[in-house]
Formats: sequence, structure tokens, C-alpha cells
Amino acid sequence: MSFHVLIPARLASARLPNKPLADIGGAPMVVRVAQQALRSQAAQVVVAADSAAIADACAAHGIRAVLTDPDHPSGSDRLAQACALLGLDGDAMVVNVQGDEPLIDPALINAVAQVLAHTPQASMGTAAHPVHNLQDYQNPNVVKVVCNAQGLAHYFSRAPIPWHRDQAGTQWWDGNSAAAGATSFAPLRHIGIYSYRAGFLRQFPTLPPAPTEQVEALEQLRALWHGHAIAVHTAAQAPGPGVDTPEDLARVRHLWAQTALN
Repeated sequence: MSFHVLIPARLASARLPNKPLADIGGAPMVVRVAQQALRSQAAQVVVAADSAAIADACAAHGIRAVLTDPDHPSGSDRLAQACALLGLDGDAMVVNVQGDEPLIDPALINAVAQVLAHTPQASMGTAAHPVHNLQDYQNPNVVKVVCNAQGLAHYFSRAPIPWHRDQAGTQWWDGNSAAAGATSFAPLRHIGIYSYRAGFLRQFPTLPPAPTEQVEALEQLRALWHGHAIAVHTAAQAPGPGVDTPEDLARVRHLWAQTALN
């Protein structure tokens, strides 16, 4: 199994300006993400940058980067251009690792590539993990996914799904997602990492946005709307925290320092 990791990196961020360049243990965050990805089985790791500042920071640390259009409306558009710049053929497998996940587990990257490689009927792969508390289950910022018997996504939602009709959706909850699954589906939290075949990744931005995508603000629903299957790897636990805010950055810096000391 051969695959490529692409890391979209955008300089502008409303909540954390210049986020990809934020220092974590002496290196920019996007570099830390790439270093984690290089520990996976990827054939190559490339940052898809929207600015020369990001590309230069990567080059200074020996990380390959390509410069993409700064006006792309989404990360998928950026990755589609990166595929073209790298000359990847349509069957090449690509894993999209977000540029604000410096604690990403290399094994998770491998698993998301593998679930697509082993599911030829799927156009995309992604990951999920059991929901461990009621607060996450009810939180609209925590995206949930329900899968079918083949491990393909039925639907992604910000709502608490699946909803237990006979027990008002939450009364069955005892904090143990495995126990919950004994009488219904165990709820799964979606992890925002994706694998694609390069041909589909180039096609995806040309598909019309889906009504479900616009209502939920979840881009992956576009693929389901247009009939493309998404294979889901179920991880045993949640990934390391990502970075969206200054508070997130402080937490990740602390965790990184602890890891370095160990």
C-alpha cells in the first residue's frame, strides 16, 4: 500500500493569526504536523501552502512544500491543486492531514489510508472513535457519524445520532459507549482526517454543494449526497488535541513539552 500525505496550510485564521507558523517546541506548528506524518508509512509528505512564508518555514526545516492559490475556498480545492502540481495520477492515494494537528498519531494516518485501500467501493476514507461522555454526544461542535454493517458512513451530523427513540435519546447513556452499543448503536465521534484517490480529490471541488452540507456545515456530506461511499476506520480512542484557539495552542505546547521530556 502506497500513499501520500498532503497537509493544507492557510496563513489566515480568525481565531489564531498565522496559526501554521505558531511555535511548538522550537519549530512551526505545520512543521510539527509534517514531522509526525513522516513517521507514518507515507511515500512522501508535502505541505500545500497558501503563502511563501509557510513554504519558507517548511524549507528551513527540510519539509517539502508546494505553493497553492491563496484564494481557494476550501482545503479540498487546495489539495486538488497540490495533486496537480505533484503530478499524482488518478489512482494515487492521498491522506489529508490537517495543518493544526501537531499531535496526530502516525498509526491513525496509516489506518485511514488502509481503510480506503481495503474498500474499493469507497471514494473516501475517514476515522471515528467512540463517544465517551454525554456532553460530547450533545455538543453540536462534536460531529457524529453512523455507519452501516460494511463500515461505510450512513450520515454525519452535529446532532446527537443515533437517537434512542424509546429512551429519549440520552437516558440509556451510562458513560460506557460499548454498553450503549448492546441495546443500540454505540455513538461515534468523527475524526477530521480523510483519505482519497487523487482522481476523486480533483473531482470533489467540482461537485455542486449538497443541501445537507450547507445545513450542517460539513463538507464530507457532499460526497454522500452525490452517491460516493466513505469508509470509516474506528479507532479505540480520541486523537491528540488540535489547535483552533490560543488556549488550544497553550495546551498543545504543554503536552509537547511533556512528551519531549519523556
